[in-house]
Parts: sequence; structure tokens; C-alpha cells
Amino acid sequence: MVCIIGAGCSGITTAKRLKDYGIAFDCFETSDDVGGNWYYNNPNGMSSAYQSLHIDTSTTRLEFEDFPAPDHWPHFPHHTLMHQYFRDYVDHFGLRESITFNTRVENAERLPGGGWDITLPTGETRTYDALVVANGHHWNPHTPDYPGTFDGAIIHSHEYRSPTDPVDMHGSRVMVVGMGNSGLDIASELSSRTVAEHVWVSARRGVWVLSKYRGGKPADKMMMPPWMPKKLGLKISRRAIRKGIGNMEDYGLPAPDHEPLAAHPSVSIDFLEKSGSGDLTCVPAIERFDGDAVILTDGQRITVDAIVFATGYTMSFPFFDDRELHPDSEHRYPLFKRIIKPGVDDLYYAGLAQSSPTIVNLAEQQSKLIARHLVGEYQLPSVAEMTEKIVHDEDKHLGQYYNARRHTIQIDFARYTRDLLAEIDAGEHRARGQVPPRPTLARRLLDKAGVQ
Repeated sequence: MVCIIGAGCSGITTAKRLKDYGIAFDCFETSDDVGGNWYYNNPNGMSSAYQSLHIDTSTTRLEFEDFPAPDHWPHFPHHTLMHQYFRDYVDHFGLRESITFNTRVENAERLPGGGWDITLPTGETRTYDALVVANGHHWNPHTPDYPGTFDGAIIHSHEYRSPTDPVDMHGSRVMVVGMGNSGLDIASELSSRTVAEHVWVSARRGVWVLSKYRGGKPADKMMMPPWMPKKLGLKISRRAIRKGIGNMEDYGLPAPDHEPLAAHPSVSIDFLEKSGSGDLTCVPAIERFDGDAVILTDGQRITVDAIVFATGYTMSFPFFDDRELHPDSEHRYPLFKRIIKPGVDDLYYAGLAQSSPTIVNLAEQQSKLIARHLVGEYQLPSVAEMTEKIVHDEDKHLGQYYNARRHTIQIDFARYTRDLLAEIDAGEHRARGQVPPRPTLARRLLDKAGVQ
């Protein structure tokens, strides 16, 4: 029996795969419905969706392999379409009855001989053979700390719903901190002349703001294929970006200190136009608060009424007491194929990566390894081999990015998927040559299912 924590996109596609393989599971979800981050105003308080949110990944890049998105969908769907898509997926594959809603996993403790004790809010403890963690990583907001005090309103983008919720910003002077995708969206929305008096966007460094479209097509359809040598692909893509967009300084933005695609892409349909039109102003990082104002690192003092921190999230697993099962102080958490911690072969992380261009169907790919491992069709490499491979993979995926906490779990989806499928194939060969023929975990699950 397997426990799945979370019924967002990662949890439900993993559940579907386990069902396909005949693996019994329980899925626990803190909310009253599926959808996770894409459930607007999710009563569990963990959704970061705002009223105007559209996904930055185009439809053909985000759909599940065995459940195509409707033909009438636009290139970049609104969050309401995304949430309904996940609800339809669950109902189509008959997964809803296997999900226990309004139930938070309070504690997950690994047993000495393998397996997990899962404690529920009622105090009940259930024992499982394996655990899949699919609780997402965009729900625990990271808010920087500055000296001084600020008299106005402070919220994180995680709380932001609209220009009036939770703070009415009409006629206000607003500073948005951060130039990731949420920061660009929120700043663009607030900078409309019918909303804020003015918007400033504060950032420690300049970024390359990319368009959702290139040549009239969704830009993520123009990504270099995974078979192309990465250096060549980056060279071609960077040249195309510079040619198509020009210099960030031409729009009134600070010059980036890195190449295009050396950071997780910041994508917007209108931020550059808003900046170039003077509707918003980009400024340096905040140094300290000063009552009704902020003092910037260049000495500017800007009076503002509200601050929106679009400063990212912290990976968090509140149900684990074991510190070894948490990221380190650098926000790093090395995992084999971003799924398994070496030496803990009955614990799987689903969807724990910052994937470009898509994270929606990342766990769908990962579940192919998870399910095969659970039934004994796939065998892991040795702990030493996994550890060595992690170093190799992180160098390959992270090498193009500048060093920052936001890039510690970055992957290129297409290249990652190609490598993952190759590893599954290698693991199936290892499993066929194994004596005894099945690993202990798989044997326990098959015995319970009555499989000889």
C-alpha cells in the first residue's frame, strides 16, 4: 500500500499511474478538491493563483499524455480552465474515490525496516509500504527581512488575488519586489492607470523579460530539441532572443548581468510595454524600510503605500521530523532523477523541480519510474552510483544558470524526460538480471496483492 501526499497535478497523475499498475494507494489532500496551486482561493490557503492568472506554458506543452486538453483552448489558458482540466482528469480516470479530502498528513515517519507511519489529524496512524510526496513547492512564501519599519501594507504574491484583494491598491503608490513571473504579472496589472498611482519594481539584478510569443507562435514551441548539443542550442536561442527583443535598457529596465536563459525564464506579454510606456519604473534592491518609504541601495528614498513581495517560495515538508529529508540551508535538495534520495528507496518526490517550460506533466513522466520500481520492473543503481549521477545531472541542468536559491531544482523538461526514460530502460535491464528477481519493497507489495 502506497501513501500519496497531495492531490495537485503531481499527486493525481501519480495516482493514475499507480492505478494503471494495480498498486493500492491512499491519497490525502488538505483541501476539499483537487487542483492544488491551480485551485483559485483554495480553502487550504496554499494556492498562489490570482484572479487574472494565465499559465505561461502553452497548451500542447502542459497537457497529460493520455488526456489531451480540449481543442478550443487558447494558447495560454486561464487558471479556471486549468483547475477544471485537473478535475476532469480525476473524474475521467476514476481517481476521486481514492482521495481523502480535507485531511492533512500531520507526520510521516520512516520505520527502521522500511515503510512509513502516517499520522492523520484524528490521531490515527496508518502504516504504508511506500510514500509519494506531491505537496508542491509554491505554497510556503519566502519573504526577505529588511532593517527598519514600514507603515504601509505588506503582502506576498502568494496572498495577492486582485488589485483590491487583500489590499485595495487603487490610487496607491506600490512597490513590487522581484522580477519572476508572478512579479511581472502583478506589476503589469497594478500599473494600469485605472489602478495604482504608480508602480515601482525593485530587483537585485536585471533580468531578461521574454515574450510568450515568437514569430506569432508560443515561444516554448520554438525551444531547441533535446537531441541538439546544449551549448549549440543555447547559442542559437540566445541569439534569437537578443535579435527579437533587443536590449532591456531600451525599455527602461536595468541591464542583466547574465546571458539570456541563464535564469529561470521571466515571461510576460505586456511588462516591457508597461515599462517602456512609463507606467512602471524599475529600481534597484531595497536596503531598508523608513516609515512611509523604502530606501534603495542607490540611496533613493521612495514613498510607497504598499509593498508586494514576489520573492519566491521555500521547499517545505512540514510532515517530516527527520532533517535529512529537508533541503539544506542553501535550498539544495539533491535527488536521483529529482525523485529519490539515495538510501531511502521507499520515498518518492513527485513534481519537485522547477521545470522549463512545464511543471504540470513533470510528475506524469516521473511516475513511470515510480510505478515500475514499486512492482519490481525497475531496479535502482547502487547508492554510490546514484550519488555520482546526481552530481552529473545537476551540473548538466544547473550549469547554464547563475547561482541562486531559485535555481537549485531547475531542469530542462525535454532533456530531463529523455534522460529519465533512458534510466528507466537501464533499470529494467538491471531488474531482469537481478537475483532474487524482485527488490524487497516490490515483493512486499506484490505479496499483499496476492501476486506470485
